[in-house]
Amino acid sequence: MATLCRPAIAVPEHIITREQTLELARTLHADHPQLELALRLIGNTGVQKRHLLQPIEDTLKHPGFTARNDMYEVEAKRRVPDVVSRALAQAELTPREIDMIVYVSCTGFMMPSMTAWLINTMGFRSETRQLPIAQLGCAAGGAAINRAHDFCSAYPEANVLIVACEFCSLLYQPTDLGVGNLLSNGLFGDALASAVVRGQGGSGVRLERNGSHLVPDTEDWISYGVRDTGFHFILDKRVPGTMAMLAPAMREMAEPHDWDVSGLDFYIVHAGGPRILDDLCHYLDLEPETFRYSRATLTERGNIASAVIFDALERLWQDGGAGHAARGVIAGFGPGITAEIALGTWVEQGRADGATRARRQARAKAGHNGGEKRAATAV
Repeated sequence: MATLCRPAIAVPEHIITREQTLELARTLHADHPQLELALRLIGNTGVQKRHLLQPIEDTLKHPGFTARNDMYEVEAKRRVPDVVSRALAQAELTPREIDMIVYVSCTGFMMPSMTAWLINTMGFRSETRQLPIAQLGCAAGGAAINRAHDFCSAYPEANVLIVACEFCSLLYQPTDLGVGNLLSNGLFGDALASAVVRGQGGSGVRLERNGSHLVPDTEDWISYGVRDTGFHFILDKRVPGTMAMLAPAMREMAEPHDWDVSGLDFYIVHAGGPRILDDLCHYLDLEPETFRYSRATLTERGNIASAVIFDALERLWQDGGAGHAARGVIAGFGPGITAEIALGTWVEQGRADGATRARRQARAKAGHNGGEKRAATAV
């Protein structure tokens, strides 16, 4: 079974605090009829600080969609290689041992994808599969893990690199003055993450089962309006209540595996806001401390979209891990309304066995795609 190894995380150097965010809202929107409501909602998020790609005075400017997307590409290419290199090192792999790259982002657009640039510049094999995911929003981190798990299930000796790059501050729209937009301006932050899913060997979360769930008729609850000025984030006031529909889906996915989702050892879930975490505690009958890693991500970095679950998972690692054979769940939530859920067991296996590693290194050196060769052999 595939193992999700330790993630690497990076955040930009510019910081905005909760107090600065509230003061900006008071200054920029002094005449807004619902200012007090917006201030109260921002204060209730629990976000104490966020990291931004640019200083706040530049973040508030809108130079046009073209300039913003150009900045997305330049900054992604500048910052992604570091998290990729660290994630590979933590998985004890080289670029030539990677069989597929999954790149997730909902805050900028490139074609060809960043996957092509990574293959051309960081030493990955030309046969490396590419899977860019751009339209799952905050759920994309969970989707990336699940698609990597699927690939390693099909090709048991394969390894998959996951990259999440989210520059949410590039989506700031000064003309969007709805309460939901003002709340979003005080909630989202910027971050990058990378992690490797190994088909064999490795330490971390041994992925056992994955699944997806779409809540019917909620397509317009979280969405983008794509306009001349770029991506306009649209957030329906009903979104905070979605755990009433998604918590049962988490329970139902675990039951065929004979797992009780209310009795697991660790929980890594998307921290879209405190209401989501509080409602999960209620519907799954769990203590607030259960989601301490997700809450810490929200407090220290805000909602960092698809990178949230990797940041929360890294905090579990920093806390010493979950203990060998501990059972847990990883879940990302996003537009659709979509949930991407994985069940896994914590393993401390150390290095991959020498024979397996030697086979992979020989295949990487030869430059062949092992998945295709194995499939051909099996026919």
